[in-house]
Amino acid sequence: MIDFNVPPFTGREMEYMKQAVENRKISGDGMFTKKCSKWLEERLETNHVLLTTSCTHALEMAAVLADIQPGDEVILPSYTFVSTADAFVQRGARLVFVDIRPDTMNIDERLIEDAVTEKTKAIAVVHYAGVACAMDEIMEIANRHHLKVVEDAAQAVCAYYKGKALGTIGDFGCFSFHETKNFSMGEGGAIAFADDRIMEEAEILREKGTNRSKFFRGQIDKYTWVNYGSSYLPSDLNAAYLWAQLEMADEITKNRMDTWKFYDEELKELAERGCIEQPFIPDYAVHNAHMYYIKTADQETRAKLIAFLRERQIHTVFHYVPLHSAPAGRKFGRFHGEDRYTTKESDRLLRLPMYYQITEEDRAHVTASIKEFYG
Repeated sequence: MIDFNVPPFTGREMEYMKQAVENRKISGDGMFTKKCSKWLEERLETNHVLLTTSCTHALEMAAVLADIQPGDEVILPSYTFVSTADAFVQRGARLVFVDIRPDTMNIDERLIEDAVTEKTKAIAVVHYAGVACAMDEIMEIANRHHLKVVEDAAQAVCAYYKGKALGTIGDFGCFSFHETKNFSMGEGGAIAFADDRIMEEAEILREKGTNRSKFFRGQIDKYTWVNYGSSYLPSDLNAAYLWAQLEMADEITKNRMDTWKFYDEELKELAERGCIEQPFIPDYAVHNAHMYYIKTADQETRAKLIAFLRERQIHTVFHYVPLHSAPAGRKFGRFHGEDRYTTKESDRLLRLPMYYQITEEDRAHVTASIKEFYG
């Protein structure tokens, strides 16, 4: 069976985890946590990056730091993972879903402003498949209405918008290092922000509401509980695992990009025949080969293709069921305007196997099987 995903592994993960144990510092903010944070700050060219236990927790931190209050409204796409919405629901916010663009599967920037009300507090954008949203237009709307912008960049580490790293354009950027992502620590994430004034509040929030980080830096002689917080700090063992991959980030990205380009070239003929649609990459975006998907004619065709490929030992998956159609989506939010594309496009999308060091033989079997299905 060709798996849909295989977690990345470079070969030095166990060595670094052993080092963390030998350092007798396996809880949070150890040597490897600091290495990863510094690497991300330099690569993203932003002032502050804090590792978290998940992208979900990074989003929760962003919601708190953005001062989301009960009754506030947050505009976001319905085509996203539940964590994008949950982070704001936990703060008592109401969700306002707007439609996506059918080309990138990202929030349609042209529909955002019409959804703004006097209760709107923030816009949450999702860079689907590591392909940038139209951030200039979104930031203009946010600035005009004095709104916070939270970038769900879970899939977008080392992806860019007009030369700017995704996750560094809005007020907060949230990243994932889940086992399905380009770089992994099993479960993990990070929050990025540029505003120096937020750093102390973010550290306190991440350290269970205490000023413990200042204590460990020797800035205070004891630490205490000073504000609301939770335990968003990952183990240094997880960070050690991640560090082995960040060291090889360029190689991992190149390897994934080779597979992405192979799929794109091999399936071009089917797209030209009108059998499938391929991913669209706008001129302003540099993606990171996080995902390769195709779109079939309809949901029925997709189901038949999934079954056909499984018979040939290929595991493919569809993606999000739109949140506004879920029970919690109806409970905590509403869809603004017409759902022209969110449901229709999500019903057609199929993700192909994509991971670091997938073999040439396996990826060729994937494309040959899809061509066989379409005759």
